Amino acid sequence: MEFTEAYKQTGPCCFSPNARYIAVAVDYRLMIRDTLSFKVVQLFSCLDKISYIEWALDSEYILCGLYKRPMIQAWSLTQPEWTCKIDEGPAGIAYARWSPDSRHILTTSEFQLRLTVWSLVNTACVHVQWPKHGSKGVSFTKDGKFAAICTRRDCKDYINLLSCHSWEIMGVFAVDTLDMTDIQWSPDDSAIVIWDSPLEYKVLIYSPDGRCLFKYQAYESGLGVKSVSWSPCGQFLAVGSYDQMLRVLNHLTWKTFAEFMHLSTVRAPCCAAVFKEVDEPLQLDMSGLCLDDDFMGGSDAPGGHFKVRYEVMEVPITFPFQKPPADKPNPKQGIGLLSWSNDSQYICTRNDSMPTALWIWDIRHLELAAILVQKDPIRAAAWDPISTRLVLCTGSSHLYMWTPSGAYCVSNPLPQFSITDLKWNSDGSCLLLKDKESFCCAAVPLLPESSDYSSDE
Repeated sequence: MEFTEAYKQTGPCCFSPNARYIAVAVDYRLMIRDTLSFKVVQLFSCLDKISYIEWALDSEYILCGLYKRPMIQAWSLTQPEWTCKIDEGPAGIAYARWSPDSRHILTTSEFQLRLTVWSLVNTACVHVQWPKHGSKGVSFTKDGKFAAICTRRDCKDYINLLSCHSWEIMGVFAVDTLDMTDIQWSPDDSAIVIWDSPLEYKVLIYSPDGRCLFKYQAYESGLGVKSVSWSPCGQFLAVGSYDQMLRVLNHLTWKTFAEFMHLSTVRAPCCAAVFKEVDEPLQLDMSGLCLDDDFMGGSDAPGGHFKVRYEVMEVPITFPFQKPPADKPNPKQGIGLLSWSNDSQYICTRNDSMPTALWIWDIRHLELAAILVQKDPIRAAAWDPISTRLVLCTGSSHLYMWTPSGAYCVSNPLPQFSITDLKWNSDGSCLLLKDKESFCCAAVPLLPESSDYSSDE
């Protein structure tokens, strides 16, 4: 892997959907860099510090959330002189997002008073009263024709279906939830999944016309759903719960066909590979070198020079387990991280009670494929959008990768660079790595044609 030099950032950074540009927030300035040369191709000055940025799907426009004002500014890459400013006045702005056509911006006001659709074409706006959430509760169909928006009035939750062409309300129906958490369209646009607050275990599948297709409740007592995700193929729905289990439903009968437990001790029989991160001192022959005190004092690896590697462990193995305090809300337990591979064959999970372990499940064979045990809690994990490859970071200077053929560690050569977050670009050729006040990119070599599990085809 090849790494770029580090560049300054003070907030969000992200690739454009077409993978050609990187948008970087530096205080009140928005820098647009070319992905190949890393030269600044556009520089926009906002009226305040940038809290949030989001590209339009066509990669031509980009919005900046100035939540301290609160205000939204939008810019055009093809027409740098074009400007747009959205100010809701006393209502404020809690969140903003693009519509699929890249010509409308949806803003949610403070205290969820209303959601407003702003047109960049004719400056018209449409209001939806009482949105349920600020940053959640809005989902678009994959074809971009319809939007589902969660609302709440008279102490009851509703789904509003809007046409993304005219922004007229096509239908409204009540849902059987106490306090709806979020909503997602299925990848084939045939169904809508919603789930209740952690206090009530309830996952509901609705058709677009408001019929309840299925109600799923794994148990009644105890905290309920923590994470939900459709597989990219649309055939599976994964539900992660506070009881530290992952359940997978099929899209034909909506029945559970797999339940995966995250145990603190893994025992035989277990066919999964367990990779544990271990330190490995560098074997350096320094007999012929003469180093001064300044150099020795500047070493950024106290106690010696170390690199890390994965060591394959034998079962049984016990993972570090953190029991959450019973007197505090939002306990760190259950499936807090849940992500599908691009081919829907694998799903990775993190049980927040064991934050240093990442579990990788094989959906085709309904078994545990691998466990990655890190020294530090896992900050982020992301699948390659093109290949079956998983990358994760833990706040150290290393990247960790897994493929069906094995796992390996990659050291970042930049000094004092701790990787706290990462993002893939859309073609899987480049990774954006974030530190606290800087970022860099890593060119990722393409994987050879998949032959690791060709025998199963």
